[in-house]
Amino acid sequence: MSANLNPGGSASGTPPHAAAAGTRLDPWLSSYADRTQGMRASEIRALFAVANRPEVVSLAGGMPYLEGLPLDVLSDLAQRVVATRGTTALQYGSGQGDEGLREQILEVMRLEGISAHPDDVVVTTGSQQALDLVTRIFIDPGDVIVAEAPSYVGALGVFSAYQADVVHVPLDAHGLIPAALEETLTALAREGRRVKLLYTVPNFHNPAGVTLSAERRPQILEIARRHGVLVLEDNPYGLLGFDGDPIPALRASDDEGVVYLGSFSKTFAPGYRVGWAVAPHAVREKLVLASESAILCPSNASQLAISAYLATCDWKGQVKAFRELYRERRDAMIGALSEHLPDATWTVPNGGFYTWVKLPEGLDAKAMLPRAVTARVAYVPGTAFYADGQGSDHMRLSYCFPTPERIREGVRRLAGVVAGESELVSLFGTGNGAVSQTIQAPGPDLT
Repeated sequence: MSANLNPGGSASGTPPHAAAAGTRLDPWLSSYADRTQGMRASEIRALFAVANRPEVVSLAGGMPYLEGLPLDVLSDLAQRVVATRGTTALQYGSGQGDEGLREQILEVMRLEGISAHPDDVVVTTGSQQALDLVTRIFIDPGDVIVAEAPSYVGALGVFSAYQADVVHVPLDAHGLIPAALEETLTALAREGRRVKLLYTVPNFHNPAGVTLSAERRPQILEIARRHGVLVLEDNPYGLLGFDGDPIPALRASDDEGVVYLGSFSKTFAPGYRVGWAVAPHAVREKLVLASESAILCPSNASQLAISAYLATCDWKGQVKAFRELYRERRDAMIGALSEHLPDATWTVPNGGFYTWVKLPEGLDAKAMLPRAVTARVAYVPGTAFYADGQGSDHMRLSYCFPTPERIREGVRRLAGVVAGESELVSLFGTGNGAVSQTIQAPGPDLT
């Protein structure tokens, strides 16, 4: 009698199809679902191990500056939630989310002109999960999602994982270009391709820093409505504008044609992982079912902690303080770019966390990154924000986390890298920056 303690494998212990896979690194390679081929490591996450080192000025990650929060008050609130509602906070909850928090979310969204009912809201584990759920219930392999060029890297990862075809539509200083959207949707319809979603970050765009103008918003909605395309409005930065009141959300003008995604990660604390989706009734029902199958329910402890914060603290005053703090850092970033990188061009955001920088001609941001890390400064290459490999001449710089002094120092270091790279391109006549991968200034090993 042969001993086979490897279910589905051979008596020798070799997993099924391992030989056909032709690799010892992953004997299960031939067993993965086809959709895993679309899974890619985030270029931002890949930078974290280096960028978080204290000697590196990170202009890469979009981490909120949490030292600005009243941490002592929040500590007391967390204790009070456990003391008074511990059996609820630590128990399973509703798949749709806590009703009390959903009612409070309505108050938050009113600042952007959204009128909804608590039943329209689905609480999620950050807005990233909401992105995943919407994509899951709408996208079959080969369906088209139209997205801005550039677009949020986390969304592109989700779309790729569900085997969507992403077609980009360009932005300008006023956001998504209506004429380009019309042209793209018309061409896709002519080709017989199924467009399911228009994905947009209308306010203080990640990564471009631009905002969809009030004049263009009804045009975008009308074009999407006419082509039968659902708008997926991702709006984590909407309350973090530096000048004036928030612009009314797309959802404020269209209850049936827009799914709105919100988050407490940028205006409060990302560690709680609480976001939400507001959707038409039938879509909401499917979102709840998809969420329950994925996680059963969002964390009650996180929801009740945020609910207590909204109920007892001056959260609007906290948002105002964040706006002032990030405006100061935006000004430090733009001033440093003007001083140290006059040959580059960049956007001047009116809110949010990012500016989008176009390098001098001939430079490749991705190829230049190892040289930048050696110089102890980090950024995100523009290629991370496209589904089709564009963006090598751009980089995203984040000003939300470093102090103004660190921002200025980081841009100074970056300018030195750009100057060195420009000299190499001039000497060697290369337009792709590949020479920087083999010729680098000596420096510490930051891997």
